Amino acid sequence: MSTDDTPATTGPGGRPLRIVRVERIFEHAPGTRSLFLAPTDKSELHFLPGQFISLAIPLGDETRARPYSIASRPEDGAPYEICFNRVANGRGAEWLFGRAAGDAIGFSGPFGAFMLERAPAAETIFIAVATGVAPIRPMIHRAAAGAHLAMTLLCAAPSSEHVLYRAEFQELAARDPGFHFETIIAPEAELYPRLLEEGSRRWVGGDANRTRQFYICGVGKGVISLRDLFRGAGYERRAVHYEQW
Repeated sequence: MSTDDTPATTGPGGRPLRIVRVERIFEHAPGTRSLFLAPTDKSELHFLPGQFISLAIPLGDETRARPYSIASRPEDGAPYEICFNRVANGRGAEWLFGRAAGDAIGFSGPFGAFMLERAPAAETIFIAVATGVAPIRPMIHRAAAGAHLAMTLLCAAPSSEHVLYRAEFQELAARDPGFHFETIIAPEAELYPRLLEEGSRRWVGGDANRTRQFYICGVGKGVISLRDLFRGAGYERRAVHYEQW
């Protein structure tokens, strides 16, 4: 392992870091990958569905902290899954794409207020764009583990192969009549306009019900536009949860 690949043991401000090793790698699609990370000290990582860890990524003469949502369920224990895309000029993502099984990575956390502890006492709409489904995946499994009201997962992606965990969600929908799984496939530039149109049609103009809960995750300002659509239509601020990457 090169010097640049040696995991940092302290993060920004001198915060101690824990060390994980890459146990295995899964390729979802070209440019989209999951790493499965196991703590070297065999300890458990206690987190809530939706939270993230902050990886310490060595880049030349500096170490940068980069947040990655935990895509696996707390109930499953180690290894813990993170999912990410290759990003143009994204040095952190490129470094992660260079990891191999057995490599060590330093991290801190978990962190984050975008989380779900139990099934909401209301109809719940989950909206995810591509890898934005990562924190939503464990939320849905947590909510579906017990009694729950209607839940819908709407995944948007530029291609079918980038609808992550499709088979898993289809299987859940087949056995749980209270869970509905839907997709929108469109060019990347059209994803958020399509989601805004669908959200406005179904959950704003479709009826006068304003008791729903929303969990929205994706990249860019489109997340904020969706948030503002629902809050501006009369849904309570605290009922519209979001995470913008």
